[in-house]
Amino acid sequence: MSTSARPEPALDDLEEGTIAQIDFGKVNQIGRDGHQVVPVVLQDADTGDVLFIGYANQEALRLTLERRSAVLYSTSRNEIWHKGATSGDTLSLVDVRVNCEQNSLLYRVRRDAGGACHTRYASGAARPGCYYRGVEGLTELRPLTG
Repeated sequence: MSTSARPEPALDDLEEGTIAQIDFGKVNQIGRDGHQVVPVVLQDADTGDVLFIGYANQEALRLTLERRSAVLYSTSRNEIWHKGATSGDTLSLVDVRVNCEQNSLLYRVRRDAGGACHTRYASGAARPGCYYRGVEGLTELRPLTG
């Protein structure tokens, strides 16, 4: 089933809502657009918490290793993205690991500021990671306390 006919949800509905709108077509779209990337799991090196999932191309990985700070490739903006360059929420690199099939990476990082997610709590405080809602079913999400 194609997700391309689905209307785009408003950003607030997508990022703050409680209706599940999971984008099962994301990886397929990345392939159709010709991006040469691998998925990157960004994990807090001290707690083990997964902060978010991103993508890296060869240049993003090279810059990550050189800068010792998380650099990714934005598949929606088609550009290199130094995490936190504008928000101040940079992620210092502890190490990079590769999986057995060499088709995904793990960036173990430490948060240099309050958060890792581009969204904020209603108070304006940075969220520590992007996994701030639980899935209740195929159509419903619930906010997690945090």
